[in-house]
Amino acid sequence: MRSLYGKLFFVACFLYALMLLTSWHTSKSDNLPFQLHSVYERLLRAQQQGEVLSKKLSKVLGQLQNRSIATLNHTISNSSAILEERVLRHLLLSQPNAYIYLPHLKEDEDSLKPIVHLGQRRTGVSLVLGVPTVHRQKQSYLVNTLQSLLFDLSTAERKDIVIVVFIAETNKRFVKAVVQSVQTNLPDAVSSGVIEVISPSPHYYPDLSNLKETFGDPKERVRWRTKQNLDYSFLMLYAQSKGTYYVQLEDDIVAKQGYFESMKKHIAHVLSEEWLFLEFSRLGFIGKLFRTSDLPMIVEFFLMFHKEKPIDWLLDHILWVKVCNPEKDSKHCDNEKARLKKTYKPSLFQHVGLHSSLPGKIQNLKDKDFGNQVLFKGHNNPPAELRSSLQKYLSHTLERAYNGVDFFWGLTPKRGDYILITFSTPQAVKGYLFRSGNIETNGDRFYNTTVEVLPTNKSVKERVTRRELACCKPSSDGFVQIGSFKNGVAEGEVDGALGETAAMRLLVHSDSDVWVLLSEIFIKV
Repeated sequence: MRSLYGKLFFVACFLYALMLLTSWHTSKSDNLPFQLHSVYERLLRAQQQGEVLSKKLSKVLGQLQNRSIATLNHTISNSSAILEERVLRHLLLSQPNAYIYLPHLKEDEDSLKPIVHLGQRRTGVSLVLGVPTVHRQKQSYLVNTLQSLLFDLSTAERKDIVIVVFIAETNKRFVKAVVQSVQTNLPDAVSSGVIEVISPSPHYYPDLSNLKETFGDPKERVRWRTKQNLDYSFLMLYAQSKGTYYVQLEDDIVAKQGYFESMKKHIAHVLSEEWLFLEFSRLGFIGKLFRTSDLPMIVEFFLMFHKEKPIDWLLDHILWVKVCNPEKDSKHCDNEKARLKKTYKPSLFQHVGLHSSLPGKIQNLKDKDFGNQVLFKGHNNPPAELRSSLQKYLSHTLERAYNGVDFFWGLTPKRGDYILITFSTPQAVKGYLFRSGNIETNGDRFYNTTVEVLPTNKSVKERVTRRELACCKPSSDGFVQIGSFKNGVAEGEVDGALGETAAMRLLVHSDSDVWVLLSEIFIKV
C-alpha cells in the first residue's frame, strides 16, 4: 500500500513540476519566440490535463484508503492521513474556496456538482465558449445565438471548440424545455460534442431575498446582478479544465463571420505579452477571453464580492488591484490597466437582445466597433453558364454569388428545383463547398438537397450505375450524386476516379417552408 502511495506521490510531484514549468514559461513570455506558440499551448493543455489527472488520483487514493480499511482492517493514524492530505492539497492547483463565501454549500455535498444534460464532455480544445441563459419573460434568443456561433466553423474548428450552455435556473420544467430546444434545433452539434448543456445543483444558490441595496439599485436589480455573479462563477469553474482559453458570452448575441480564426490569430499575436484578458467586444462582460489557468483566481475574486457590485465592475477592480498605484493619478492607473486588458477591433460579438433577463429592462446596447456583417464569401470559380429553376429575390442573382460579389437569394424551393453549373470547358473538380444561409439569415438553408456532377466519360457513368465506385451513386439525366447538404452546408472532395466533369448540380428533393440563400460557392479545380 505504501509503495502505491509513493507512486501516487511521485506522479503528483511530477504534475506539480509541470505546472511550475508552465508558470515559468508564462513569466518569461517576454522572451518567448513567436514561433513557439503551438508548444506553449500544448504546455497549457498539459497543465490542464495534469490537474484533471491529479483530481482523479486524489479520488483513487481515498477509495484505496477506504477499501484497505474495509478489507484488511488496516488503520492509518489520523496524523498520517492528515499529513498526506495536506501534501496532496499543496501539490494540486488551488481552487476557489467557495465554501468560505457561500457557506450554505456545506449543507449538501453535491452543491457544486453540475448536472450535465447534453454533450460528450469534450476536453483539450483551444476555445471554450460560455453561454449562460435564464428565463426571459418576452423572448429567448438562445438558439439564434448558438446558430450564429456555429454558422461558419470549419470541420477543424468544430473539433477545437466547445460551447457550454449553462441554464442558470433550478426550475425543472424550464431546464427541460431549454434542453429539448437545443437538442431539437442543433442535434449534430450536440452529438459531436461541440455543444454541452449543463445546469447547477438545486442547492447551489443561497437565499437572495435579504441582500443589501447599494448604488441606488432597487432590491430586484441587486438580486439579479448578485445571481449573475454566481452564474458566471459556476460556469467558469466548469469550463476551467476543458480548454486553453475561455470566452464569456451571453445568450443574446450574434458573432461576426470568421470569429474563431480572428481570435486564434490575435491570441498568437499577443501571446508573448502580459495580459489578464482579451476584449473582443466592448459591451459589459461579452467577448472577454481569459486563460483558463487564470480562472480560479478570477472566480475567487468574484465570489468574495458577489454581493457588492456587478461582474464587469468586479473585473475592472481585479485590474486595479493588480497594477494601480494609489500614489499615482487615475491616468496612470488607466494606462496600466490597458496593458492587461487588450481590446481587439473590430468587435467580434454584437448584442442583439432587446429584452433583458431583468424583468422590465430594455437593452438597447450596441457595440459601435462591431461594424457591418460580412454576408457572403467570394471565390474564383471556373468559367461556367448558370441556370436555376429558383426565382431570385431582387438583385441577389446566382451569377453574382458565383462570381463572389453577392449572395444568391431565391424564393421557397420545391421538389425538383435545381441550380445547374455548366462549365465552359470540362473540369477535373477536386472539391466543393456550398454554404446556405448567412450570419443574419441563418434559417434560409437548403434542406434535403444533393450535390451532383456530370462526368464526361461514359464508362465512368456505367461504373457508377453498377455501383463499382464507393464515392457516389447514380442520379437522373446522367448525373452522379457525390454529396448532400448537412446543417445548411455541402462540403467535400471529389473522387479522382470520376475524371473530368461537364457540370455540377444542386437538386432539391422535397418542398421547403423557407426561402434559400447561398452565401458561399467554391468549386476547387
